[in-house]
Amino acid sequence: MATLDFFAAAREGTFPLIPAAELTRDNLTQGNSSGNTPLHLAAKYGSLDQLPQSVLTAETLTLKNDAGYTPIHLAARSGKLTQVPAAFHTRDFLLLRSNSGYTPLHLAAAAGTLDQVPAGLLALETVLQKTDHGNTLLHEAAETGALDRFPRQFISRDTLTSQNISGETVLHVAVFNGHLDQVAPEFLTEETLLTKTANHDTVLHAAAIAGHLDQIPPVLLTHDNLLLASKAGYTVIHAAAESGYLNQIPRKCLSIDLLISRNDFGDTPLHAAAVEGHLNQIPREFFNRTTLMIRNYNGGTPIGAALRHGHVDQLPEEFRPKEPTAFQRFLYRLGIARPPHT
Repeated sequence: MATLDFFAAAREGTFPLIPAAELTRDNLTQGNSSGNTPLHLAAKYGSLDQLPQSVLTAETLTLKNDAGYTPIHLAARSGKLTQVPAAFHTRDFLLLRSNSGYTPLHLAAAAGTLDQVPAGLLALETVLQKTDHGNTLLHEAAETGALDRFPRQFISRDTLTSQNISGETVLHVAVFNGHLDQVAPEFLTEETLLTKTANHDTVLHAAAIAGHLDQIPPVLLTHDNLLLASKAGYTVIHAAAESGYLNQIPRKCLSIDLLISRNDFGDTPLHAAAVEGHLNQIPREFFNRTTLMIRNYNGGTPIGAALRHGHVDQLPEEFRPKEPTAFQRFLYRLGIARPPHT
């Protein structure tokens, strides 16, 4: 008789093809190199309902793989909690922690399947349960885009501004992953969106870095808010320039003083845009000799940055450096002179 592959049966949902006498606890709990058993894979791929109920016990369903995940964790992550016997839909089982503190409830929240959890089990206390990284169930839902499937009664200012170990709120995580549009406008206030992480990054910083400033209410993209700095002096406007999302800031919100504001290294958003190749997002009227020749603390200019990083074609024609003459190159080599744009 050919060797039975219980892992393949779990992945492919072909347990009915295996003789019932072979579907034993020992065969279904043999771990592979990652500590996963056929039961883990059955939970992951949705074939737990093909197994004898006698095999689905507290002992087998709480076996941990090398990451500390049980079959209950993997069923929750794949949206298959309904295949786990109802007797295991309790706090004791759904709050089992993995090696990094993830519970089946965190994974169900990320999967958007908290509706498979008994209603009486979900309470504010369980919603705010944290992983070792400090993530609540709402943080996990915000990352995967499942906030719109989260029970409404647990969505509030306080839960949305709950912070993880880095100080990121649910709103930071949501906007960084492009899901802030799942949050009701009433919660997108200056108070909540300017909450700072441990590094003093606001939700606006996260939006600028990730390219989701278009999910921030335009009324909050004020001069002062765009100049808010992190601990390293990294402002929202600098983040947008560096990441290439200046075009998500309404034109009326941009001004010369914003574009020549300095970070802790003396770089302006114009320097950042020049380095990364985003000068083409800046309205032409902001380009003049003063703005393009402004120097950072090392003496570098936006023109010089564009030249060094291969983005000269983004400069207006009249500001593109001309080839130096032989005499000028000679002076540069001697150190007697330096190119005007560097």
